[in-house]
Amino acid sequence: MKVGIVGLGLIGGSFARAYSATGHEVYARETNPAAMEMALAEQAVMAPLTKENAGECDVILVCVYPQAAVDFLADFGPAFGAHPLVIDCCGVKRNVTEAGMALGKKFGFTFLGGHPMAGTQFSGFENSRWNMFHGAPMVIVPPEGADENLLKRVKWVLSPAVFGTITITTAEEHDRIIAFTSQLAHVVSNAYVKSPAAQVHKGFSAGSYKDLTRVAWLNPEMWAELFLDNRENLIQEIDTLIDNLRQYRDDLAVEDREGLIRLLQAGKERKEELDG
Repeated sequence: MKVGIVGLGLIGGSFARAYSATGHEVYARETNPAAMEMALAEQAVMAPLTKENAGECDVILVCVYPQAAVDFLADFGPAFGAHPLVIDCCGVKRNVTEAGMALGKKFGFTFLGGHPMAGTQFSGFENSRWNMFHGAPMVIVPPEGADENLLKRVKWVLSPAVFGTITITTAEEHDRIIAFTSQLAHVVSNAYVKSPAAQVHKGFSAGSYKDLTRVAWLNPEMWAELFLDNRENLIQEIDTLIDNLRQYRDDLAVEDREGLIRLLQAGKERKEELDG
């Protein structure tokens, strides 16, 4: 299989490592010369991805920020031809897939939205791993009218990444759910560490602190773009969280022990329900 990777950060780099480790030809486009040199030196990438070889790829994975993804598709679109499956891997879907689908129709290539649900709090090619996606979910937003043959082809081109599940959805549903499962968690973690008590946490913190603060260590430029692209859904989730927190605060303020027990019990039961 010939594979094109656009962007050699954590996600693109991990895709490059996964495909090259299983014997596939990997071509990449990366604006950071150091990352490209590292990928070539470690044989995660065979050669640069160009307009001359893009049409020979079986799949092209676009692993850059949303607007950069749209810009790349507009630039390289005429060079793709009908052969490659072009899949973006951005953390939001509505704006990217709308542009990608339109450009696919204009230039004759097959575009799908995608979101690999894996990663760490670290970024860059140096933190990428060949097994990053093993067992992880992959979300796919197919074009309207996609048939079973296209979905089988998607599963085949993604098979070297060894995803645990592939979920088919719409861009709107993806962005609504991801505001809760990912974006809100990053907002909460990032806000939580701003407490003055964080300055003296050492010696007083254990697993709870580590779990809640892990994703506070994020890429500000990337997450700001993702948040703004999905701002309506994210604002709704933040407002819901504020309303829920206010209930705990109000019961604390009036020393309502029974009220607190009810809130805590309800949260515990919800977690048990969600975990089956």
